[in-house]
Amino acid sequence: MTDTDVQAPKIEFPCERYPIKVIGEAGEGFTDLVIEVMQRHAPGFDSTSLVVRDSRNGRFLSVQVLITATGVEQLQAIHVDLKATGRVHMVL
Repeated sequence: MTDTDVQAPKIEFPCERYPIKVIGEAGEGFTDLVIEVMQRHAPGFDSTSLVVRDSRNGRFLSVQVLITATGVEQLQAIHVDLKATGRVHMVL
């Protein structure tokens, strides 16, 4: 491998305390929406791990959650469901 080859870090599943940050337009029920999707895909999700932050101008909201990630398929399903809501701009 050369210095220019960069590989993504390997994640071992299950991965406890896997962080997911969801960014969307601030508004009524956005945090509840994120919680609902997480509970659907990550049974046992602890909603007390939520960290919610407003953007500087208050237009956007960032919700960070910690889940036990069970595999790539689960993470993809979470991403698809969050984006399908129409309220989510980014999932990190």
